[in-house]
Amino acid sequence: MAQRAQLDDSSNPLHDAYACLLANGLDGAGEALRILVNEASRIERAQHLQAMPYERSAQRVDQANGYKPKTMLTRMGEITFEVPQVRSSGFYPSALERGSRSEQSMNLALAEMYVQGVSTRKVITVLQQLVGPQISISSTQISRCAEKLDAGLEAWRTRPLDETPYVLLDARYERVREGNQIVDCAVLVAIGVTASGQRRVLGVSVALSEAEVHWRAFLDSLIQRGLRGVKFIASDDHAGLKAARKAMFPGVLWQRCQFHLQHNAQGYVSKVEQRKVVARQIRAIFSAPDVHEANRLLNIAIEGWTTAHPKLATWAQENIPEGFTVFGLSVEDRVRMHTINGLERLNKELKRRTRVATLFPNTASCMRLVSAMLAEHDEEWMSAKIYLNMIP
Repeated sequence: MAQRAQLDDSSNPLHDAYACLLANGLDGAGEALRILVNEASRIERAQHLQAMPYERSAQRVDQANGYKPKTMLTRMGEITFEVPQVRSSGFYPSALERGSRSEQSMNLALAEMYVQGVSTRKVITVLQQLVGPQISISSTQISRCAEKLDAGLEAWRTRPLDETPYVLLDARYERVREGNQIVDCAVLVAIGVTASGQRRVLGVSVALSEAEVHWRAFLDSLIQRGLRGVKFIASDDHAGLKAARKAMFPGVLWQRCQFHLQHNAQGYVSKVEQRKVVARQIRAIFSAPDVHEANRLLNIAIEGWTTAHPKLATWAQENIPEGFTVFGLSVEDRVRMHTINGLERLNKELKRRTRVATLFPNTASCMRLVSAMLAEHDEEWMSAKIYLNMIP
């Protein structure tokens, strides 16, 4: 057994990689990469097992179980690696895991081209520029890749949800060809803060409008997936959303976005030079230490507006208090939840990516690209630090 272990170490993978490069130049880079990744994976398995091959050790946590070939598409072409296996199936080489992330990024690039109506021939040309002209990519491979991507995105959109005390809702519009017409479709998005304090993308839907029926169906889909424990919802004051929210989450506290309230107030100030003054007054109201002080400042402001801006005074008396719900939260939570700006920033990022498409050929293509980008953000949020400390 000791002799076999010695034979395994008789060749130096680093020297083999050097020899391949010396013999073949850059054409041997793919083989050199294969040798080095295989060796790195073998070393990582030994570290995972806490024992070298054939070593008897009290610290050993598992047993090696041979190798399994895995072919991956890289910038140097298709390379077949030998993936070390363990009996418990609890190990996977980090180098190849990172490689799979690169492959996922390539799939997203393919999805964006596919969404934008790029022909299969052009997709093949672009991918060959990415990974090298030596790769033979067929239209069948592209179709399989697109189907695999769609299946993965559908799984993400329908994944189970859990306790989520804070929910933010908003919508934006994309131009989509529906039937023989070009229409503006609403992209409904929900994000939330879970009971563990993590920010999550809860779901997305592409609908023909923001009518109550579409918002209601979207909110119902979140509930069916397990969304529960909702204590606070923040959104704008869209009529369809408002009606759907009351129907699907009766009794749940609702916060009207303070940023939108400030913006809407400007429409009731006829003199342009007075708008900054009004904006400062409204910010002071929302920055009050508690709801009692906010109401006091609001009453003072309305008294002054009654003469100078009578329409603003009437509007403010009815609408501004809808931005006071957040005063019932802790100071830390209040800072995060008083607007839906975080969701709007996410929507702006979506717009930056989708405006390249200009016009989506159908709602499915719009859903594909938006889902891919939201899934990417969701993964980043889950690996980030806690967004809110939810300990009472």
